[in-house]
Amino acid sequence: MSLRHVTRVPVTFNSVPTSATLRASHPATVLTSSEGKMSLSGQRINDAKADSQYSSGDESAVLWLDQIQEAIYTANQEEEEALRLAEAVADINLSVSEGDTDSTLQALQVPCVGLRGVLAECADDYQAELAKRQALNAADGGDGGVWVKHRIKDRYDFYYDLQTQKGTWNEPQEFVHNTSQLTKEEIQSTVGSVTAEYNREQLWLANEPLIILLQARIRGYLVRRAHAERLEYLRQQEPNVVRLQACWKGYIQRKSYKDRLNTLQSNVGSAVKIQSLVKMWVARSRYTKRLQYFKDHEKDIVKIQAFLKANKARDDYKTLTGAQDPPLSVVRKFVHLLEQSSLDVQEEQELTRLREEVVTTIRSNQQMEKDLNLMDIKIGLLVKNRITLQDVVTHSKKMKTMKHKMSNGALGSGDRQGIKGLSKGKRRRLEAYQHLFYLLQTNPCYLAKLIFQMPQNKSTKFMDTVIFTLYNYASNQREEYLLLKLFESALQEEIKSKVDQIQDIVTGNPTVIKMVVSFNRGARGQNALRQLLAPVVREIIEDKSLVINTNPVDIYKAWVNQLETQTGQASNLPYEVNAEQALSHEEVRTRLESSNQMLCAVTDKVLSSITSSLESIPYGMRYIAKVLKSTLHEKFPDATEDELLKIVGNLLYYRYMNPAIVAPDGFDIIDMTAGGQLHSDQRRNLGSVAKMLQHAAANKLFEGESGHLTGMNQYISQTYQKFRAFFQAACDVSIPEERFNMDEYSDMVTLSKPVIYISVDEIINTHSLVLEHKEAISPDQNDPLHEILDDLGEVPDVESLLGEGAIDPNDPNKESTLTQLAKTEISLTLTNKFELPEGDDKDTKGLMMKTKKLIVDVIRIQPGDTLTEILETPASSAQEVDHGKLVERRVEQDANAPEGLKSSQAALEDRQLPLEQKKRKITRNLRTLEQAGLVSSSNKYQDIINDISKDIRYQRRYRQRRKAELVKLQQTLNALSSKAAFYQDQINYYDTYIKTCLDNLNRKNARRSIKLDRKGEEKGSRKSKQQALKYTAAKLHEKGVILEIEGLQTNQLKNVMFDISPCEEVGDFEVKAKFLGVEMEKVQLHFQDLLQLQYEGVAVMKMFDKAKVNVNLLIFLLNKKFYGK
Repeated sequence: MSLRHVTRVPVTFNSVPTSATLRASHPATVLTSSEGKMSLSGQRINDAKADSQYSSGDESAVLWLDQIQEAIYTANQEEEEALRLAEAVADINLSVSEGDTDSTLQALQVPCVGLRGVLAECADDYQAELAKRQALNAADGGDGGVWVKHRIKDRYDFYYDLQTQKGTWNEPQEFVHNTSQLTKEEIQSTVGSVTAEYNREQLWLANEPLIILLQARIRGYLVRRAHAERLEYLRQQEPNVVRLQACWKGYIQRKSYKDRLNTLQSNVGSAVKIQSLVKMWVARSRYTKRLQYFKDHEKDIVKIQAFLKANKARDDYKTLTGAQDPPLSVVRKFVHLLEQSSLDVQEEQELTRLREEVVTTIRSNQQMEKDLNLMDIKIGLLVKNRITLQDVVTHSKKMKTMKHKMSNGALGSGDRQGIKGLSKGKRRRLEAYQHLFYLLQTNPCYLAKLIFQMPQNKSTKFMDTVIFTLYNYASNQREEYLLLKLFESALQEEIKSKVDQIQDIVTGNPTVIKMVVSFNRGARGQNALRQLLAPVVREIIEDKSLVINTNPVDIYKAWVNQLETQTGQASNLPYEVNAEQALSHEEVRTRLESSNQMLCAVTDKVLSSITSSLESIPYGMRYIAKVLKSTLHEKFPDATEDELLKIVGNLLYYRYMNPAIVAPDGFDIIDMTAGGQLHSDQRRNLGSVAKMLQHAAANKLFEGESGHLTGMNQYISQTYQKFRAFFQAACDVSIPEERFNMDEYSDMVTLSKPVIYISVDEIINTHSLVLEHKEAISPDQNDPLHEILDDLGEVPDVESLLGEGAIDPNDPNKESTLTQLAKTEISLTLTNKFELPEGDDKDTKGLMMKTKKLIVDVIRIQPGDTLTEILETPASSAQEVDHGKLVERRVEQDANAPEGLKSSQAALEDRQLPLEQKKRKITRNLRTLEQAGLVSSSNKYQDIINDISKDIRYQRRYRQRRKAELVKLQQTLNALSSKAAFYQDQINYYDTYIKTCLDNLNRKNARRSIKLDRKGEEKGSRKSKQQALKYTAAKLHEKGVILEIEGLQTNQLKNVMFDISPCEEVGDFEVKAKFLGVEMEKVQLHFQDLLQLQYEGVAVMKMFDKAKVNVNLLIFLLNKKFYGK
């Protein structure tokens, strides 16, 4: 009988009924329910009872039979569903494990599983995610058991056997759940997440633009809001946040540090090994990369290194030159500059050679110039039949011989020999001459006084030959400095003893001024004048349209000539007129005004060239101008600045520049061919400009005979102001000591000693003059000059000076040979007799020099911060070895050096000492110097280190000056060679002229006025020989030749008699002065010198240092009496 048909009888269960209870109380139930389902049925009945009690609110409520039957039926149905579910889940797990996507999808789609949201599009994702989940479960400790537990309706557990594919609600004995199997919940979760992700993706794809926009706005809003809130919160909580962060960071850091420290401590060996390997690899890799980088940028690196080293060297050198006490470490870097290298020796040799060539070329050029001047005079006299053609031919042969010697270099080598080329027995005397000339060269006071102890003609010749030879024509800076000091001393002496009025400098012919101008216009200053004036002079000469004529009479005559040429008829105007009559014509005034305007324009150009080239004026001229101004101001303190500047202008412009403007061809300002000359118009243009500048320099206005030029006076005054500023600026120069960087130690540190090239005749003449006037030039008997003169003894002749055997006593031309030997040039190496020998330590200066040399040797090898530290620290064996190599190299270099550049024996002995012995000797020397007050141990002998730094600076400047001298000497030599070539062209021209004269003579066979035969020559000589002229001083005073004689009144001039007689040499005259019949003095007068003075505009000269003579009237007298003019 079925329970559905049983009457509803309430059944009370005090507890959940078991299977036995059900069989005892309700046998019918057992018919419809198997024993295996009792557990689930009991649970269902119990749940139904609980629901009934809950719904009725009565805890004692019981179930009806139909409720029990319904619970059992539900339990049976759920068991079937649970079994189907378990089987389906098992199929899903099997499909997933097999990796079959399609089987997995079919298993997931089985309805009994009840999975939601399964999509075919996600099959691959299902398979992947489920497999991943399954693998994860297996990795978490999945068991290989056969039982799987499923949770049914979240309340009941169902156990499924994977092997038998049967299930039970009761937990089997020794049940172990197989966790590697996915449950329905896990499968549903995975499928749901994959499906949801897919749906979301499709949704997002469909609304992607809107979503992006929305997200952007929402995120922006959220971020801004969150940022604002967080910012506000952080602002409020900033102290706490900071404290909290600090505490947390501290904790984290300490914990991390301790953990790391423990790890490292426990793995010290491994860490060290790893670190070493890694560091090695990193270092090697970095080194390789860096090395490759350097190789790729080698040129750039070299440039950078050079820049850095140069910058460092400059900084060190600034410290060396600028610091008051340069440190020893800096000085040590530069002491190698004191070492004389092979390049220094080569440059010294080259310098000596160039000086020798320059001096020789200057002397030969001077001789050729004198010969050419004499040839000019002889040709002029020949034209006037004053001499025979034979005299001119003889002089021409002499010039050709000189030219031949120059072309063959005979003057450069054949007539010159060193001290070794002379007799051995005379060596000591020549060494004494070396001492004498060194003393004369370095003490200008001797020569300055000697110049004014001689007659004017002798002093001029002495200056032109001996003095310039003694200073090698200022071929280097040392000799230029010494020559300038001589000029300074001589000028001061001349102004002090010879100048009575300030205008005597202008109206007279001061010896020193003449010497200075002559020297600076010669080879040394010629380039300066050429650079100063050549461009503007050449422009004036090349301007063919430029015609300057300020003479009204000449302008008038040119105008009349032009009128007659144009009309072809004689002019009615008078030809002979004076200036006033010429200016009465409008055309003349117009032309004069036009000429004046052109003159002002051209003068401005020349003036601008002069004033803008202040630095081109030789330093010697500017310094002598400064000395002239200051010495005159000292002697004439009442003189105004304008008066002094006019004297300076007379020197700088009138004497130095003006002749070069007037006659540029005569001063090599422009290049001229032999026989070529300037046109008269060109000379007049240059003369007009020179005259204008001369008036402007002296601020001399036009008046009197030049009254027609008074309109130019304003221009003269304006130009004078420019000249005045120029003269003031020219006098603003430094003293020679600063300019040439010379001091008392200069000769001590130079590599080579000074050498001069002087002839035997000049040596003898100088000795004779110094000996003759020694009391005047050196009154003190203890003066070194007296000691040297005592060593020399009497004045020798040429034969005794050269020694026996130099001349053959049986030579018939002995006199001629002696004359030729007197011109032999000797190279003298000047030495200071009173310089202490290097082995004597009594002289503190010499000891200081020796000590500095030893210190330089020591600090080059042994480093240290102070000299005291170096001297107290023993030298190592390696330093001794380095020092030995240095000494060997120095000995070898000295052995290969030329004779004049070798070190002395005492210096070599000192420098060859071992390092420790040198240090001991330095210590002894320093004690001696400290006692003398030159150094002090309190500052660790910094004073001597400062002296060494000064020597380094001087050595650098000396090398720079030497290089500059080499360039300058080469330029001078080139200029001298050009001048010698010009002179040779002149000789060729004169030679051609003489040949032409001879050819004409032979063709005409005329012997009326020119006698070539010996008889005729003698007859002509007798006929042309003239008697001496005799005049009293009173007669010459009446003629205006003599202006005054110092110390004599006008009424006493009748007691003075002058005898003027011609000499054998053409153009030379001997003038004897007698007082009351007693011959007082005689002087040699050169007609060429008088013409030169007239050319230079010197109106008054002195004879016998007492008589003032008018140069122009004396020339007129000589022309009239001896040349028939």
